[in-house]
Amino acid sequence: MTIDHHLHTPTPTADAAGTWRLGDRTVNRLGLGAMRLGGMPWEPPRNRDDALAVLRRAVELGVDHIDTAAFYFTPTRLANELISTALQPFPDDLTLVTKVGPSRSRDGEFEPMARPEQLRGQVEENLRQLGIDTIDVVNLRCGTSMDKTDASIAEHLGALAELRDAGLLRHIGISNVTADQLAEALTVTPVVSVQNRYGLTDRGDDDLLKLCGAKGIAFVPFFAVATASGASPDGPDTTGQAQISSIAEKYDASPAQIRLAWTLHRGPHVLAIPGTGNPAHVEQNIASASLRLDDADLATLDAIAAG
Repeated sequence: MTIDHHLHTPTPTADAAGTWRLGDRTVNRLGLGAMRLGGMPWEPPRNRDDALAVLRRAVELGVDHIDTAAFYFTPTRLANELISTALQPFPDDLTLVTKVGPSRSRDGEFEPMARPEQLRGQVEENLRQLGIDTIDVVNLRCGTSMDKTDASIAEHLGALAELRDAGLLRHIGISNVTADQLAEALTVTPVVSVQNRYGLTDRGDDDLLKLCGAKGIAFVPFFAVATASGASPDGPDTTGQAQISSIAEKYDASPAQIRLAWTLHRGPHVLAIPGTGNPAHVEQNIASASLRLDDADLATLDAIAAG
């Protein structure tokens, strides 16, 4: 914990939830997602200084795992550039994770899944934007939507393994995948993480989460607080909100913090990467790492069915 010298009270830090290993990298289980740093495409651009402040405050409070992508951009903001500007020279213990597969045109439209031979260019784009020589983890993101397919990913992973051998990346993960694709991936290369949509009211990957735990692979949910339905593509999910709000009041926390805490309770291999462009929200997200939900509250939360 750090101490707020104005209030003389401890400020929760990201190490409160413990650590997990991504290959040879040890990370705190509460990290930061970069997608929201510059704002979402359907929102007004976020204040650039706020985005830089989020990154610096997150690292100050112990975040050592940042998830990003070259296709996280708006017309005036680029997540990788914000990360590089805010944090260079990068701390030795900071683990940067990016993803390749999809891409976006200059006008923001998603392009089809890259061919295996195109992945080198995507990896190099991330390296160039971040200003580094090697990326700690590269996730192969399958598809350009959140709908999964069982398409073979062996050839793509073979291409990433070649880039690993060439020193452009250290470890390989996969994203938006099925259990069958994980099984296929493990015949090609070690996999350090699976990054799928998952949250308290979005439980379709319960079995995959458990499988990852059995295999010692990190499971990294995205949209753990929001959902991919509603007024915006990642709008707030109100399923079970009465129960969640009641539990939040008990812990003097917000419903979003309860959702993040529940996520971290799903297993020691489960990491959280909440994203924000708001300096106040980043402290709230990090404080979720210190919440310890009791068995009764966990049972109540587990019983909430997805709407």
